[in-house]
Amino acid sequence: MTMDPIRLLVVDDHSLFRQGLINILMNMPEFIIVGEAANGVEALKMLEKTEVDVMLMDINMPQMDGIETIAEIRERGYKLPVFMLTISKSDKDLFKAIKAGADGYILKNIEPEDLKLAILRGYNGQGFLSPEMTSSVLNVISKGKNQYQKSPLTERELQILNYLRKGWTTADISSELVISENTVKTHIRHILEKLNASNRTEAVSIAIQNGIIS
Repeated sequence: MTMDPIRLLVVDDHSLFRQGLINILMNMPEFIIVGEAANGVEALKMLEKTEVDVMLMDINMPQMDGIETIAEIRERGYKLPVFMLTISKSDKDLFKAIKAGADGYILKNIEPEDLKLAILRGYNGQGFLSPEMTSSVLNVISKGKNQYQKSPLTERELQILNYLRKGWTTADISSELVISENTVKTHIRHILEKLNASNRTEAVSIAIQNGIIS
């Protein structure tokens, strides 16, 4: 019994790359291209009117990037496999994509045959990770699930983090602890680095999730 071709949606803001990828995939009998988009806004509109089996999507795009788009896709209840197809080897992008709901993370230097196998895996409910990115995942696993079982923050940093949780400003904290605002900013920078957070809100969220603060 012949299987119907897998319906693909390709999302990438670089038209030259997008068209090249589509041409490669169109030459594979396992697939049919049912749509293409240049950003997340267009991709979401396409999903509303087109039946898609697997989506391939870049991360860095205008209007709505890949991370925001996959989060919105999951928020809307779409279950289709979504693979990030990107040049980014950033650990932060990798884990943000996975946290948002991506089923795989594929670097654009992948060979066509390997890409085909990745898509087939996704269609069959399996994930895929480019080999270059596996060390990042293994490093996290090797630290154990409770990587913050012992707080990485100093007593002063914990104190400041709790003030941040309450919404205090740098000036508020400086006045309360009788230290300079520059010193407060330095402590906050160390907190962000230790928790691998991009801003104060994310740092508080990570700390609460990992039991560093209540």
